[in-house]
Amino acid sequence: MRESERRKRGEDDDDDEEEDNDGNVMEAWERAYADERSWEALQEDESGLLRPIDTKTLVHAQYRRRLLQRSSTSSLASARIQKGLIRYLYVVIDLSRAASETDYRPSRMVVVAKCAEAFIREFFDQNPLSHVGLVTIRDGVAQRLTDIGGSPEAQIKALMGKLECSGDASMQNALELVHEYLSQIPSYGHREVLILYSALNTCDPGDIMETIHKCKKAKIRCSVIGLSAEIFICKHLCEETGGSYTVALDESHFKELLLEHAPPPPAIAEYAVANLIKMGFPQRGAEGVVSICSCHKEVKVGGGYTCPRCKARVCELPTECQICGLTLVSSPHLARSYHHLFPVAPFDEVSIFPSKLNQKIPQTCYGCQQSLVIHGSKSNLHVSCPKCNQHFCLDCDIYIHESLHNCPGCESHCRLTT
Repeated sequence: MRESERRKRGEDDDDDEEEDNDGNVMEAWERAYADERSWEALQEDESGLLRPIDTKTLVHAQYRRRLLQRSSTSSLASARIQKGLIRYLYVVIDLSRAASETDYRPSRMVVVAKCAEAFIREFFDQNPLSHVGLVTIRDGVAQRLTDIGGSPEAQIKALMGKLECSGDASMQNALELVHEYLSQIPSYGHREVLILYSALNTCDPGDIMETIHKCKKAKIRCSVIGLSAEIFICKHLCEETGGSYTVALDESHFKELLLEHAPPPPAIAEYAVANLIKMGFPQRGAEGVVSICSCHKEVKVGGGYTCPRCKARVCELPTECQICGLTLVSSPHLARSYHHLFPVAPFDEVSIFPSKLNQKIPQTCYGCQQSLVIHGSKSNLHVSCPKCNQHFCLDCDIYIHESLHNCPGCESHCRLTT
């Protein structure tokens, strides 16, 4: 018995040595650090010591870069920029075998799905009256995953349930499918396509140049975000249709590029058509009332909204009535859709040390009343409004520009003067 145990232990030791030599097996604590990539959260200071990265400052720097880029683009254009209140956007996600590559941890598919979820939520927050649909590319075939609609939860749920990679990618099939649905959108709607492309080629059944010409003729704005390298056909598609083409360097850069498409872009002059739109403001149904939903063709109890024209029931807003075709919205959605027409000017960064000796820096943030002073009399990094000269912390800066869309200092000054 003892000899057999010794032999078994010796064989186990040999196996451990072979596994260590191959380098394929790691301890539990090693796998945890490898999965989290914690070394990327460290940086070297002036004395050569390692310290964690200030993620709050890093997030604010990325936000400031997007904000300044957006404001510089607007300043180059005319003073009055027309933007689309109602956008119809199809997000095309490449789920070919290229999406299973592991250069993005754990894979491109997982990163795209996670960033697409954040984008859909941000899109509906920035565009309350707009609609989104999802299209996937797999095995050379484009499939419409969801109908174009105004519910972020329905879009995200459908996306997370269909995460499989296989076959090749066909951009022509995706454009043909999107063109078929977007060509039916009314002229007042801004037709857009955002393609998240992982492959380095496209396997098309016909001439893709003709498809690009059809999209341009239908006034469909196509944009592409690449995850691998720059491709000529993607760049040509974006140039012809007035979209933008970018290539992501890593996961954080990809998310940053994706979120840049959430705010409504300036409308192309020949694409922008001003029309009067009939809208209905439905009332929410009483609880316990049994009615047939016109959008799902099912019997539901309570909730929902009643169309003011034909009295049909719909589940969510904004949408179009399936019976009479009336655009149904809520008053908060309509009110929130105007904030990007009158954006808050970017705040100026305040130096840690005042430029003038007699200059006094406020001790607290005007928005949240948090202290702006650290280490005695040294002021922390913060921003100030160029109009009212009130100082705000970094969190309030992001909240004012991304959610509130009004400067508290300017609003208070207007109320005092009136």
